[in-house]
Amino acid sequence: MIKKHLKKSLSMLLACAMALPLMLTEPASTEVMAASNVTVNLSAEKQVIRGFGGINLPAWVGDLTAAQRETAFGNGDNQLGFTILRIYVDDNKNNWYKEIATAKKAIEKGAIVFASPWNPPSEMTETFNRNGDTTAKRLRHDKYAAYAQHLNNFVTYMKSNGVDLYAISVQNEPDYAHTWTWWTAAEILDFMKNYAGSINCRVIAPESFSYVKTMSDPILNDSTALANMDILGAHTYGTSISNFAYPLFKQKGAGKELWMTEVYYPNSNNNSADLWPEALDVSYHIHSTMVEGDFQAYVWWYIRRQYGPMKEDGTISKRGYNMAHFSKFVRPGYVRVDATKNPATNVYTSAYKGDNKVVIVAINKSTSTISQNFVLQNGSATTVSSWVTDKTRNLAANSAISVSNGSFKASLPAQSVTTFVAELTGSGSTQTGTVYEAESNTTLTNATVDTSTSGFTGSGFVNFNANTGAALQWNSIYCSYDGTKNIKFRYALASDTRKLDVYANGTKVNSDVAFTATGSWLTWGEKTIQVALKSGANTLKVVTTGTEGPNIDNITVSAAQ
Repeated sequence: MIKKHLKKSLSMLLACAMALPLMLTEPASTEVMAASNVTVNLSAEKQVIRGFGGINLPAWVGDLTAAQRETAFGNGDNQLGFTILRIYVDDNKNNWYKEIATAKKAIEKGAIVFASPWNPPSEMTETFNRNGDTTAKRLRHDKYAAYAQHLNNFVTYMKSNGVDLYAISVQNEPDYAHTWTWWTAAEILDFMKNYAGSINCRVIAPESFSYVKTMSDPILNDSTALANMDILGAHTYGTSISNFAYPLFKQKGAGKELWMTEVYYPNSNNNSADLWPEALDVSYHIHSTMVEGDFQAYVWWYIRRQYGPMKEDGTISKRGYNMAHFSKFVRPGYVRVDATKNPATNVYTSAYKGDNKVVIVAINKSTSTISQNFVLQNGSATTVSSWVTDKTRNLAANSAISVSNGSFKASLPAQSVTTFVAELTGSGSTQTGTVYEAESNTTLTNATVDTSTSGFTGSGFVNFNANTGAALQWNSIYCSYDGTKNIKFRYALASDTRKLDVYANGTKVNSDVAFTATGSWLTWGEKTIQVALKSGANTLKVVTTGTEGPNIDNITVSAAQ
């Protein structure tokens, strides 16, 4: 069976074998009290979320229509709110134009776009004997540099046509390449060490079919290859939830991102978009990637397909509404925070904060309604809004719930997913915001990442090396709406006052912002300014104006009070 029509038959068998069966009886009408509270600790931050989305592949199934682009990337009623688009790097450059229209609309709507190749140009490949298959295909070892240039050419072409790619992958599923190009782990390592550094875009690798760690371990264990990898990408076809955790990435992946770049789950049949309660496993799978795997992105296979989030007629499916419980509310730049993940049998919860809000997604896979108590720590709210999807409802709004002494109680209908959103108030609201490290996903000019003094967070801090014109730019600051944001700098400065110019999206917005001395290079202080940012992706740059500048550890972006 060809991938362009239905994901590989092997993945179907693997995923079905590991999918948890759901009872198909009608939900009971009784309400059961959950075994424990869901405690949400707003100060216990986990991973930064980049977003949710899927692939558009016009070469195989046709392009999204204008209306379908709005449905996919808009965030109004009956829209999915996707914030990531994956596109196809065709081996024939004459077909690259097919990706432009949808990619431009996605960016216009605030999404980021990344690209994956299935094959290099034919003149760069050769056949070889792979376990008896003499028609297997691989990239010729003497064409690695040419292939890196091919990827660069795609990046340049898309940028010249209004699509600034967030990242590009080296290879889609190099370990499952029956109809495309095979790579061994050693070949991926060779390319990442010796050629990926020339690619003028963030690099994703290795996009293993089933998150096979032996494909990515060599990259993590090689400092040069790791330096050239920006995002560890993985597919989770047939991957058990118990294998979502990746201790080696935790140990060595500081400053890198971890993305789930393709799946459809559960992989049951070709017309499964609206099967219920099967579709509930989509939100459960997202929950598991976020909570058990610490992934920062969740990317579906085809956006529009009869088994996908959008059906062929352009309407949102049950599977799509399950995705929307995350994608519409957990916006790029939000941070997952600690929450009780399994308060009752078949009940699963996760929580996120950003834009001075807390978002809680609760999945009830049981056949009984669950009465669940939620407790907010290190932050409070007065009311909570919620939306539910079950057998008969799709993102239906519920009545507001009052919060008392930092807690609220809600009913989770049988076989349902519910998203709760609350505006944070009081002193706890200062705990919210998204932290962006100075040394991660940034561009440095006459500045370096340093670890010479203690007290920094993340993997280091940025030290300006020049008196004038040294710059630090954060490349991916996300906002869910236009408006003024508080930008809180964590910095150290031994003496005197240093000044920086501030640029947002290429435009100078503040001149000579003064950073006063903190007393020593070991003492970290804070400086907050306000900057107007737009919905979607933003850049923020600071530039020295005559003095060397402070050491900068990170910034925290939050809603202006």
